[in-house]
Amino acid sequence: MSLGHDDWLRLAARVSPPRGLFLGGTFTDPVDGTPMAVTSPRDGTVLAEVAAAGEKDVDRAVAAARHAFDNGPWPRLKPRERAKHLLRLAELVERDADVLALSVSLEMGKPISDARNIELAALANTLRWYAEAADKTAGEIPDAGPDSLALVTREPAGVVAAVVPWNFPLTMAGWKLGPALAAGCTVVLKPAEQSPLSALHLARLAAEAGLPAGVLNVVNGPGEVTGRALGLHQGVDVVTFTGSTEVGRHFLRYAADSNLKRVWLELGGKSPNIILDDAPELGAAADTSAWGIFFNSGEMCTAPSRLLVHKSVADEVLERVVARAADFTPGDPLDPATKMGPVVSEEHLNSVLSHIDVALEEGARVRVGGERARVDSGGSYLAPTVLDRVTPDMRVAREEIFGPVLSVLTFDTVEEAVALAADTDYGLAAAVWTRDLGRAHRISRALRAGTVWVNCYEEGDLTVPFGGTKLSGHGRDKSLHALEKFTDLKTTWIALP
Repeated sequence: MSLGHDDWLRLAARVSPPRGLFLGGTFTDPVDGTPMAVTSPRDGTVLAEVAAAGEKDVDRAVAAARHAFDNGPWPRLKPRERAKHLLRLAELVERDADVLALSVSLEMGKPISDARNIELAALANTLRWYAEAADKTAGEIPDAGPDSLALVTREPAGVVAAVVPWNFPLTMAGWKLGPALAAGCTVVLKPAEQSPLSALHLARLAAEAGLPAGVLNVVNGPGEVTGRALGLHQGVDVVTFTGSTEVGRHFLRYAADSNLKRVWLELGGKSPNIILDDAPELGAAADTSAWGIFFNSGEMCTAPSRLLVHKSVADEVLERVVARAADFTPGDPLDPATKMGPVVSEEHLNSVLSHIDVALEEGARVRVGGERARVDSGGSYLAPTVLDRVTPDMRVAREEIFGPVLSVLTFDTVEEAVALAADTDYGLAAAVWTRDLGRAHRISRALRAGTVWVNCYEEGDLTVPFGGTKLSGHGRDKSLHALEKFTDLKTTWIALP
């Protein structure tokens, strides 16, 4: 039975999330951290004060993970045994899906229907997928001739620091934890300052699922303290990070200044969404363009924030996108009917509004939105916004805004469309809408992006890798390729008697 608005409000009043650090299998108080307030963008209220980890607390977390890796059973379990724990964790996630979804909705503003039906489903599915993949990988036995035996094995890389963002706090955690734990690594998970509550509840479920002490640790705290301490820590073997390009640069510096740990980065994007004049269903292309930029309040690294549309169909597409914006009128994220909630914080809202102001100064025009919404709520709401008369040199066409703001650019030829799409420092995702298969293939090959969608957007599953190029980072989440980030290749050469 699905819950209604009043049901979610009642549940929100009863939930009491954990507030400490999760180290070595138990919740504990910090040694040197300062309490950190978690404020809901829904109405501006403080949800909780949680413990924040200082450098000494990060030392404790890494020590627990190191001990579990060097001396504990986890890396030495048969893959099927690790799989059993991950499958059990997936079951517990589904059991507590309502509470976890509520935490996500309250702490970062995701509509409760999306938190429950998309975010939580993604987490459970990811844990299950990597559990089933744990014993499906194999080593190699090259032909070394009759006098030698050569073995190439993949072994767990060690202690992993997983630093995840607030926009999909549990989905991103799953994308890191699933392959890292399946490979036999131990993990220190650092959630974003804005969204620690859901991660702490996940830690509680990990202990219930039987993960040995120290296999998963959770440290909250600001990036400049907790994240920096993890990035510089000599005991961390791998960093996997999803977030801004600016912070990604810091982690590369931290690695250079410490033990040259591997750093895998999934960073920002400014994804082009190209609608050609022969798009098979122009209405569907326009509707998907609107959904893509307004879903999750536009707070997606893959958001199709640059709509590149052929001049012959631009007016029709733009009119439909503007009309569809009304479907995403901001609402209370605890209302199951809400399709778009607030942006994550007041600070972020002001940043997005500043980008809109600059766009107007540079000559863009607001077709819809552009202002705060639900002003009396106390929350951080922005009306879905569409800007036209955008040119490639404008900041709104070049910088990642990370909000429900669509920039519309037009073109005359396919060559111009490809050039516009390529005119970005990012390379995460792109899309092209055309009924010509040959044209679709040629454009897709020409676009330098980690993912290209044809006549769709945001489609895919766990079998395919996800990641980018250029300032969008390197390394891949999802698929069997993600396991490569958390394993070392070892060659064993045996001289036969």
